[in-house]
Amino acid sequence: MTVVAIANQKGGVGKTTTAISLSAALAEKGQRILLLDLDPQANATSGIGIEPDSEGSMYYPLLGDATIQEKIIPTRLENLSIVPSGMDLAGVEIELARRDDHLTALRQLLNELKEQASYDYVILDTPPSLGVLMTSALAAADEILIPLQCEWFGLEGLAKIVHVIEQIRESGAAPELKLEGILMTMFDGRTNLSRQVVEEVSNYFPEQLYENVIPRTIRIGEAPSHGITIFEHDPTGSGSRSYRAVAEEFLIRHSFVGEPIA
Repeated sequence: MTVVAIANQKGGVGKTTTAISLSAALAEKGQRILLLDLDPQANATSGIGIEPDSEGSMYYPLLGDATIQEKIIPTRLENLSIVPSGMDLAGVEIELARRDDHLTALRQLLNELKEQASYDYVILDTPPSLGVLMTSALAAADEILIPLQCEWFGLEGLAKIVHVIEQIRESGAAPELKLEGILMTMFDGRTNLSRQVVEEVSNYFPEQLYENVIPRTIRIGEAPSHGITIFEHDPTGSGSRSYRAVAEEFLIRHSFVGEPIA
């Protein structure tokens, strides 16, 4: 079981959309997926058609009063389960911050889940901030996938989160944490800006940059409002084709045997 955090402290970059769409695309390809919604806004939960549920969130497991297994529910999609989120999860930030093990609490819970070998991948949808929930998610992950909007401000955010990854490694909480990939989102091939931003990222992170990009399309934005995935909303559109291609690339990258990506 590999734990992948979908992370970017900047909002509006396609983070939750990527968490939902990658999870659904991997499940479609036969992978056993658990989507773990760690954002109190619960957009991944509602975006996949499930009512946000504070009682069913990670609030109590993170405080040691329940297990992850108790909070897992199936979705209507084959091979895809979810731990939903709810507003109460915002309160866990304060309570976790008081504990000495706030960086490792989630990792310990996920290690217990790994022992059961019930899933191939756990996808963590993280909050758009650098608070306790985000850092706990990074410390619990085996690797990080960063969705990055094709704008210059996105590059500033990339530098910040790469720095946070380095800090998590150095803290000893997750010394083997790796940046698995950078996925460019909201790409508009008609503009020089999108191409220039992709080129800039390629210069600094050539191995981590995904070859496939996610286009700017209204259909991707519409799907969550209906509580369905892009594959259900627009099965043959550019958004569906792109996320399926990303899932294929993801699996190819994970079949690589040798030195891990730095």
